[in-house]
Amino acid sequence: MLASLGTLPELARQLSGLGGCTHPVRLDGHRTEYAVDTTTGEVGRVLNHLDSTALPAGSLLVRCNNRRATRCRACAEVYRRDTYHLITAGLRGGKGTPEQVGTHPRVFATFTAPSFGPVHNRPSNGRPCRCGARHEDTTPVLGTPLDPGAYDYEAAVLWNAHAGALWRRFSIYLRREIAKRAGLTQRGFRDHARVSFAKVAEYQKRGAVHFHAVIRLDGPEGGDTAPPAWASAELLTDAIHAAVTTTRVNGPEVDGRAHTFTFGRQLDVRTIRSAAFDDGQELTERAVAAYIAQYATKGAETATGALDRPLRFLAELAQLDISDHTRRLIRTAWTLGARKDLEHLRLRAWAHMLGFRGHFSTKSRRYSTTLGALRDARAEWRRAQALAADGTDPDTTLVLAHWVYAGTGLTDAEAWLAETLEPAPGTEGEPTHG
Repeated sequence: MLASLGTLPELARQLSGLGGCTHPVRLDGHRTEYAVDTTTGEVGRVLNHLDSTALPAGSLLVRCNNRRATRCRACAEVYRRDTYHLITAGLRGGKGTPEQVGTHPRVFATFTAPSFGPVHNRPSNGRPCRCGARHEDTTPVLGTPLDPGAYDYEAAVLWNAHAGALWRRFSIYLRREIAKRAGLTQRGFRDHARVSFAKVAEYQKRGAVHFHAVIRLDGPEGGDTAPPAWASAELLTDAIHAAVTTTRVNGPEVDGRAHTFTFGRQLDVRTIRSAAFDDGQELTERAVAAYIAQYATKGAETATGALDRPLRFLAELAQLDISDHTRRLIRTAWTLGARKDLEHLRLRAWAHMLGFRGHFSTKSRRYSTTLGALRDARAEWRRAQALAADGTDPDTTLVLAHWVYAGTGLTDAEAWLAETLEPAPGTEGEPTHG
C-alpha cells in the first residue's frame, strides 16, 4: 500500500533517521523556522515549516533513548558508548577533563553483597560446587540456592533496596579513612584532596546487586589540580578496605527482626595502570572503561531472567518464564511492599528490579563530563550538519515549535521496513565529536 501511494522512499528515509531505534516516541505538532534581521531584530519570512501530519509516518519519530539492551539495542549501544567515553575521560582526560588526571592515583574496585545463603557456583580455585557438581557458565542452576527454604529472601530484597544508601555511607567513610592516613582532620581533608568516582551497578546471578567503581584521588579542586605528595594508589586501596569494613546502614525492623546492611567480604581493589595493553598482566584504562560500559545497558533481567519493566499485578508472575528463585525474589519484594512501614522503599514499583531502585550509572561531580553533555554535543553536531546541508544560518534563524506526545513504537509495516534499512549517516550513535 505504501509503495502504491509513492510514500515508501520518504518513510524509509524517516525511519533510517532513527539510527536503528525500534521503539521510538511519536510526537504530533509542528516546527517553523523564520529568518531574523540581525540589525533590527525583526522576524521575516518563513524558511522552513514541518508539520507532523505531512510526515510519512504521520508523526515525528524520536529515539526512545532507553538504556536497556533488552528494550532497544540501538539506543542501548549509544548509551554504552557514551558511558565508555565518560569513564575514559576520567581516566586519561578529554571531553573537558584535563589530561593530567591520568597521573592521579586511581583504582578499580568491585563491591559485593553479603551472603543470604549458599548458592550453586563455580569456585575460582577449580573445585566443584558445594552440591558436588562442576557447573558450566551457562548452567541455569548457577546463583540459585542450595536450599531455597533456608535462603534469606527478605534480607536479599532489602539489601538491594538499601544498596544505594550503603554506597553513600561508604563514600563518607572513605574520605575519613584517607584523611586519617594523611594525618588530616576530616574538615582539613577537603583543603588538600578530593575523591572522585564513577560506578555502575551489576546483578550477580543470585539477584544481588554489586558495584564496579573507578575511584580517583585528586587535588582539592578535582581533576584540575594535582593530588598532594602523600596521595598514592596504595594509600587509596588501604583506605577503601578500611572503609568497607566499617560501613553499615541500619535497615527496617520487620516482624521483630532488625536488619543491618554491610558489603560482602569479597572486595576486589586493583590499581589502574596506563592506557596500553600489557598482555593481561595489568589492569589498563581501556580495559576498565570497556568493562564498566558493558554493564551500563543491563538490568536484573540479564542475570536472573526477571522482568525489564514494572509489574502491575502479582498475578503476572504466573505468565513469566523465569526461575523459581527469581519468582520468589519478586514475590518477596511485592509482599514487603504492602507494608506501611516500608512504603518509602517503593518495593512494589521496583519488584521487577528485585528491590533495587538506584541509578545503574552514577559519578561524582568532578570525575569527568556527563552523559547529558555528551548527548548535547552529539545533538549540536547533528544540528550543525543539517543546517550546513540546507544552507541555514543558525545565527539569523528563529525556531518556534510545539510538540505533544502521541504514543510509542512502530506499526507492523514500519517495523518490517525498519528491519531492512541501514541507519542514516550521522545517526548510528557514533562517539561524540569534539
